Amino acid sequence: MGCKKTWKESKEMWHIAGPAILTAIFEFSIGVVTSAYVGQMGDVELAAVSIVQNVIEGFAYGIMLGMGSALETLCGQAVGAGQLNMLGVYMQRSWIITGVTALILTPIYVLTSPILKGLRQDHEIAEMAGKFAIWVIPELFAYAVNFPIQKFLQSQSKVWVMTIISGVGLGFHVFLNWVFMTRLGYGLAGAAIAGNISWWLINLAQFIYVICGIFPESWTGFSLSAFHSLAAFVKLSIASAVMLCLELWYYTAVIILVGCLKNPKVAVDAISICMNYQLWALMIALGFNTAVSVRVSNELGAGHPKAAKFSVLVTVSTSALIGLLFSIAVLIARTHLPDLFTNVPEVARETAKIAYLLGPTIFLNSIQPVLSGVAIGAGWQSMVAFINIGCYYLFGLPVGAVLGFKFKLNALGIWTGMLVGCLVQTVILMVISFRTNWQKEAVQAEERIRTWGGQSEAQESSRD
Repeated sequence: MGCKKTWKESKEMWHIAGPAILTAIFEFSIGVVTSAYVGQMGDVELAAVSIVQNVIEGFAYGIMLGMGSALETLCGQAVGAGQLNMLGVYMQRSWIITGVTALILTPIYVLTSPILKGLRQDHEIAEMAGKFAIWVIPELFAYAVNFPIQKFLQSQSKVWVMTIISGVGLGFHVFLNWVFMTRLGYGLAGAAIAGNISWWLINLAQFIYVICGIFPESWTGFSLSAFHSLAAFVKLSIASAVMLCLELWYYTAVIILVGCLKNPKVAVDAISICMNYQLWALMIALGFNTAVSVRVSNELGAGHPKAAKFSVLVTVSTSALIGLLFSIAVLIARTHLPDLFTNVPEVARETAKIAYLLGPTIFLNSIQPVLSGVAIGAGWQSMVAFINIGCYYLFGLPVGAVLGFKFKLNALGIWTGMLVGCLVQTVILMVISFRTNWQKEAVQAEERIRTWGGQSEAQESSRD
């Protein structure tokens, strides 16, 4: 009976996690492809693009993803309540919020160079990064469109469509980089053009799919109802935004710390290469994050607390096993990891040293994002935000700074601090998850559905 139950839960989990993992990998690989092409130009170019991707775009990505996170809750509840007519309104409302957020964030892209210089980054890297950041501003607005559409599709289990579109988009991105960088020799400008086109083509394909008639109930055209209750919509997303931003900005802070070291070009390149591999593996964990969030919220909403707890156990175990396999592979192939990104011997040697810690980091990051998904499904975002502050910013970063600067371990020491902060956070979240009173969580979920189930919104929309 136990095996049958585990098998059934695994199938439910993989039905969501499989395409979500592939979608995350394909979309993340767009940035990896850009880094791989740019890395062949030189260490300064790679450092500049890496800082833009990990610091500027990472900062903006966290905010945009957080501001669009209200859709994840409301769309799921609307589907469960049978109020499909509200999905299109919710998506348009999210577009308004993420679009305004993108406008607010645009000056950061424009002022990237002086910002980086103010953070004591290398002058040459800062200048080059400033130019590249301005060129990729269209990507910022692509994020604003992309997140709401994906939540709209995800809530209706149209996950494989997202996977196919993002996979084709990645293939086209490789071709565009070859055309603009290798064939035409446009350099960093070519890398930016390729990225902008690729992201907007993905958005265009997804939008065409939404409006082509497949969703007659959930997409009924543009509506003025999207401008209603914007304040409440923003309020709902704040806790998730804070939680997500604190996690994503942790990597931004690490890059900034590394940029303050002596010989920052080599250190930033080495850390960025390791982060690319780590974040690649993280995409798999984020697929499980999506799956466990959906499973936990569904089971709690249905009043099945034991099933929610069992889903957590199955998903965490599966993700941890996959993470262990990836960690072993990284440790075995650590000397070959830099080959895809650089041909500079000094950068390759530094990357191989950090790779000793990359393996354990990948293992921890196969567990921690899944536990964050549990938090989203159960509505613990505010609590996890405080845990993130303590583990990452009051513990992990100071430990990394002391080891990197005081004990002169450089990039290796800073990465150690990041690893320690992640370890403490993972242990705390595991204790919370497995000591939770799930019966109480089910009662709270029922109350949340009553409050945010969308009935008042649907009535308001019908009056309009």
